Amino acid sequence: MAKSSWMIKFVVVGLCIVFSSSAALAQAPNIAQLSTKLAAESEAYCVATAAKEKLTPQLIMDKVGQACTLVEKEGSPAFTKFLGKDSPFIFGGTYIWIHDLDGNMILHPIKPAMIGKPLINLKDKNGKLFFTTMNKLAEEKGSGWVSYIWERPGKKGEFGLKSSFVKKCKTPDGKVLVLGCGEFDLEKALADMGVKPN
Repeated sequence: MAKSSWMIKFVVVGLCIVFSSSAALAQAPNIAQLSTKLAAESEAYCVATAAKEKLTPQLIMDKVGQACTLVEKEGSPAFTKFLGKDSPFIFGGTYIWIHDLDGNMILHPIKPAMIGKPLINLKDKNGKLFFTTMNKLAEEKGSGWVSYIWERPGKKGEFGLKSSFVKKCKTPDGKVLVLGCGEFDLEKALADMGVKPN
């Protein structure tokens, strides 16, 4: 990885940790500028991975499991590994995000405007509080699948059923986080595995 790309990741993640509230993020314009550039790199890599790797529910569960193991071992310094080109956590046309049990977005590799935002009351097109559902599932069972209606990327106004796998993780300093990853049109593959998402 290029040294400048690594430095941008380090600065963005470090500043996102320091400025964890949306009000603080709004007062730090350099974060938005840096993270927008890195998000564009992450999004381009995400699109490129779609053709390279077939996305399956099992792959999503495996990658979230690997990400959780990394976060449990390294804590927030591991967050840089979720960003930019060549991230092992951007794969098959999707990515892993991190939020906390209060529903605040901690890390989103493609949508930096969500970082620091409270999402616990975010509803899908049908009114489902899907972050609330994700957190309840993570707290009660440790991990599982949640489905919700969401706008398809790059297709304004076109919605579809997105299924996301979430897993509860604890950092070395005791912070409880939820890592998640999802994709559209997984209903049949999940049904074939005997999984019925919440």
